[in-house]
Amino acid sequence: MTPLDMDHVRSRFPGLRDDWAFFDNAGGSQICQPALDRVVEFLTHRNVQIGGSYAVSQAAAEALQMGREAARVLVNAARPEEIVFGPSTTVLLQNLATAMRSQFRPGDEVIVTMADHESNIGPWMRLRDFGVTVKVWPLNPQTQDLQLSDLAPLMTDRTRLVCVTHVSNILGKVHPVADFARFVHERGALICVDAVAYAPHRLIDVQAWDVDYYVFSLYKAYGPHGALMYGKYDLLAELDGLYHYFYGKDKVPGKLEPGNPSYESAYSTDGIVDYLTTLARHHGATGDRRALVAAAYELITAQEDLLTDRLLSWLSSRNDCRIIGEAANQGSTRVPTIAFKFDGRDSGEIVRAVDDHGIAMRFGDFHSRRLVEHLGQDHAGGVLRVSMVHYNTVEQVDRLTEALTSILARAAA
Repeated sequence: MTPLDMDHVRSRFPGLRDDWAFFDNAGGSQICQPALDRVVEFLTHRNVQIGGSYAVSQAAAEALQMGREAARVLVNAARPEEIVFGPSTTVLLQNLATAMRSQFRPGDEVIVTMADHESNIGPWMRLRDFGVTVKVWPLNPQTQDLQLSDLAPLMTDRTRLVCVTHVSNILGKVHPVADFARFVHERGALICVDAVAYAPHRLIDVQAWDVDYYVFSLYKAYGPHGALMYGKYDLLAELDGLYHYFYGKDKVPGKLEPGNPSYESAYSTDGIVDYLTTLARHHGATGDRRALVAAAYELITAQEDLLTDRLLSWLSSRNDCRIIGEAANQGSTRVPTIAFKFDGRDSGEIVRAVDDHGIAMRFGDFHSRRLVEHLGQDHAGGVLRVSMVHYNTVEQVDRLTEALTSILARAAA
């Protein structure tokens, strides 16, 4: 495969002009230039409410529709109306739980996982107030990931929904959501996938995976602060509306976007897809928008595998470091979000020392508190996390490991 042209990639992210090495991308990536251009263009030339008969309002509506269509291409939805925009994944999942509430009866069951961000646990836990039983799909004690053999005994004829992460923002392993969806559907339930830690790294295909709901944040996938939720159209139509009473059940997706979405954020999705398709063409790919998006993610995955292997190799070489999750990237099953901890060291102190090297990383539980507590890593500042994307370079990884080597050596002296 043609190596990623890093000069081209980095030139498309205006925030990379400084010398900082950004290794906190799972908290928020840099915005690509085409997405930024869409935001500026909307606020400069289309910044009015949709629904009017005048030309500028029509242009605003066009921008929103372009964003929805781009999102359809990005996730491979069947139609643009299957895209719901919102301010964050957290809010979208809270809204989904609220809109589904009337579908549950006392004694119905929802299953959440130990590996999820709190965004895909807390909203479902609150359904217990309405008589819903919430069960927890545990991490497998041998493999430290989610196995269907551990889900099977939890499911009954009262199970209505299984909520799962595509990739844990701590463990970093890609889960086989197509297998999960098939298993869940065979038992008469629906599946909701939190894809925040997956979406920046790999191609999304909601139809091939047959997932029912799929949610992720645009601001962690090269856009501004916003998010989107995919839902199968028939399922969205069954949800209770969250908007005014005259937004009927058939008003999809508007009934799930109370107050209307951020138009400029939605429009930026067209810029994200523009960035990906241009990246693919720059490297010689051809085809329609969807084919080019797929080609872009092949390039992205190859670059990110280099970064992942480089850092895991260094961490594995030390006898004072514990990698959280798998220590190798077998078969490209790990995204470059890597958590670890050094023996006897406070994670916060290490991160603050790394700051002085112009390197941005983070420590703590990353709102996956239940998981970090379960792993017994909630002491001494929690875990260290390096979260990379394709615009990071091998040289930056080496810069990080040299900084960590120096910091740890000083502490041991």
